[in-house]
This record gives sequence, structure tokens and C-alpha cells, in this order.
Amino acid sequence: MSVEAVLLVLGAAVSHAAWNVLAHRSSGGGMLFLWGAAVSATVLWAPLIPLTGGIPTEQLGGFLLGIGVSGVLHVAYMLVLQRGYALGNLSTVYATARGTGPLLTVIVAIAVLGERPAPFALAGVLAIVVGVVALGIVDRPPALPGSRRRIDPALVAGALTGVSIAAYTLWDAHAIRSWQIPPVAFMVGCTFLEIPLYTLALRSRTREAVRLLRERWRTMLAFGILSPLSYILVLTAVTIAPVSLVAPMREVSVVLVSLFGALVLREGNAMWRVASAGVVVTGVLLIAL
Repeated sequence: MSVEAVLLVLGAAVSHAAWNVLAHRSSGGGMLFLWGAAVSATVLWAPLIPLTGGIPTEQLGGFLLGIGVSGVLHVAYMLVLQRGYALGNLSTVYATARGTGPLLTVIVAIAVLGERPAPFALAGVLAIVVGVVALGIVDRPPALPGSRRRIDPALVAGALTGVSIAAYTLWDAHAIRSWQIPPVAFMVGCTFLEIPLYTLALRSRTREAVRLLRERWRTMLAFGILSPLSYILVLTAVTIAPVSLVAPMREVSVVLVSLFGALVLREGNAMWRVASAGVVVTGVLLIAL
């Protein structure tokens, strides 16, 4: 991968880790928080559309189809992610999701899109997935004597989140490349479409949502900046690098979130997290070769 692509993806990872910490802290807000986040993201980034390529009027049909499908996929992603955060630890849900998503993305990118990463890059992808999965199982509690271990619902939610990540990553990469859609316009179009979808789900709770927006405007402001920024950087990266490499490399954010979970939230075994994070970093370096 080029230096420019690597820097874009690493910047996306930092932004992504930051907004996931915010999302975990606000998971109690559920749908209300997601509605406010979509509103804030749309309002904050829409003025930048004319400065970053505008809306591709010559490819308007592709643009509308692209953001329409992506908006639905992103809503599904956010709902499953929020549900997972309400069920379990930040690190468990986040790492499981971020391990499943890239693995599926790479498989489909190779099998369907015809991408052919170099052997070193594939080794890096494998290292990232292994490291992320290791981080995801750190917090599993030991089974009680004489009892059967049940599937952790947080792990299930994380895996389903990973499926949605793979779906929107592959679709968005296809849309951006096929219809030459500027990343900022694409991202704003998605968040704009999310607003009515969340509003329909909220129904009679609209006033409560507005009140939440007033009370947590600082969190919403930060979320509205960081969440779109992380994905705009990824969308830019997939225009100059294979999605089969971009998707796994952005999982360096797992390292940051996991360390936050260990050092600040006191989740799990710190030494195990550091070792697993080292495997992820090794994978990133192999991809960057």
C-alpha cells in the first residue's frame, strides 16, 4: 500500500476508536442517541460537500442508489452495535465485530471483486484477524463448575455487527469506485437518509430525542465529527488501495479501544491485551510493506 493510503487508514482508525468509546458510554441512549448522531453528522458535514467535490449530478442515479443501500446497511450496523454494547464489555463486542468484518470483506473481495493481495499482505490480514479475535475473547468469564458454557450474547452481537461491516464496506467501495462519488457527499447522503429511518423507529419519542440532543450536545458534536471523519478517510483510501487491505488495516483501532478498556475501564487481562495488540500491529506492518 502507498504511504498516503496507510496514513488515511491509520487516521481513520484513531477516529473510529474515539467514537466507539463515546458510543459505549452513551449506549443507554439507544435509538435516541443514534438519531441525534445522524442529525449532528449531517448538519456538521453537509456544508463541506461543495468544497470536496460536490454531488455527482452526471451520476445522480448511481449516487442515489449508493447512499440508499448504504444508509440501510449503516442503520442495521449501528442498531446491532448498540445492542451489543448494552449486553457486554466494550472490548468484547468491538473486537469481535472488527475481527469478523474484515475477514468476510477480504474473502468476498478476493472471490468476487477479483483482488489479489501479495503474500505478505495476506499474512498481515491473517495476523490482524488472529490478534483481533484474541482481543475479543479476553473478557469471557470462566464457566462455573458443573455448568455448561452458554454462548455470550455480546459475542453473537459482535459477530452480527461484523457481517454488517463487511456488507457496507464492500457495497460502499463498489459505489465510490463505480460512480465516482466524492466521499464526503456519500457519507452525508447516508447520514441524511438515516434520520427518517431512525425517526420512524422512534415514532412518539421524537420530543425525547430532541431533549437528548440538547442535553448531550457536546457528545453529539464530537460523535458527529469523528464518526463520519473515520469513514470518509476509509472511503478515500479505497479509491487508491484494495479494499481487501484497507478493511483489515483499519482494525488498528481495536488496539486503541482494547487498551482503553484495559487501562481506563479495567476490563480483562492487560498483558493478554498488549500481546494481542502486538499481533495486530505486526499484521499492519506486513500490509504496509
